[in-house]
Amino acid sequence: MASTFHTVVSEALKLDEGDRLRLAAELMDSVEGRASPEWESAWAEAVARRTAAADAREEAGEARGLEWDAVRARILQRLTAK
Repeated sequence: MASTFHTVVSEALKLDEGDRLRLAAELMDSVEGRASPEWESAWAEAVARRTAAADAREEAGEARGLEWDAVRARILQRLTAK
């Protein structure tokens, strides 16, 4: 199973960005199911709040958020710890 997983990941990474995003959405839907309108609304509100908070930090001269490399490293660490 592990070799199949790695083969699928390797092939998926060869896709262009748009196809990788569509694949990611399909995979998430296969696990979580399609989003409800209530969930979509709550998600949009959360994004708006976080964007406003990032804007406020930037206006105060602070960083908007974390660098992608730091976020990616944290995600990979969590995934490999399991």
